[in-house]
Amino acid sequence: KVALVTGASRGLGWAMARSLAQAGAHVVLNARDGAAHQARVDELGALGLKAEPAACDVTDETAMAALVAGVAQRHGRLDIGVANAGIQHRKPITEFDTADFRRVLDTNLTAVWVLARECARVMIPARRGRIVVTGSISALLARPTISAYIASKGAVHALTRELAMEMAPHGSTVNAIAPGYFATEMNTALIANTEFNGWVCKRTPAGRWGQPEEIGPPVVFLASDEASFVNGHVLVVDGAFTAAM
Repeated sequence: KVALVTGASRGLGWAMARSLAQAGAHVVLNARDGAAHQARVDELGALGLKAEPAACDVTDETAMAALVAGVAQRHGRLDIGVANAGIQHRKPITEFDTADFRRVLDTNLTAVWVLARECARVMIPARRGRIVVTGSISALLARPTISAYIASKGAVHALTRELAMEMAPHGSTVNAIAPGYFATEMNTALIANTEFNGWVCKRTPAGRWGQPEEIGPPVVFLASDEASFVNGHVLVVDGAFTAAM
């Protein structure tokens, strides 16, 4: 199968792409930094896995449409689309600029919608496909200073359900992954904060941060034939963080 993963050069996106490749997919790794994701492609190639790079900004609608169409044309198919690219911006609401709010929504929400639309244009005629989007437990349990991020991820969860309704009659599924606190580059400052790090480890019943390699297998499941009747679902992967009082 052919899979496209956005934000695939590091963190959770890289873990997702690697797991899909290990499961046998030909993975197209998308990221803004061409050198970074080319290095990831080389890393997979050294393991005998199939991958190719695709550098562009997910907020560039024209470029993303061309990317999806190009993948489908080159390979004759696009089976899996993983909309993972996302950004964060932390400011109290009284100091949060509108431009930054829009920037976060453009990346975390609008770009997800665009990728889903372009994948749908390939998957609906083929009557097969899997779309997986990255949500967040922040859409379920709020924290201060990340209003744009929470708004974007809450919308992504809702969008997942709507897209599932549209895609199901055409043999495709749309599901979301809602990660808890994972030890990724995006969270480096939080991990280095002794107080916050201690809070996460105490608040999470598993007693630790998630490791990136723990996010890949759930994505592989949602992208697989075995998940054919799992649709419109938000799969929480958080070490029981949201299950605890």
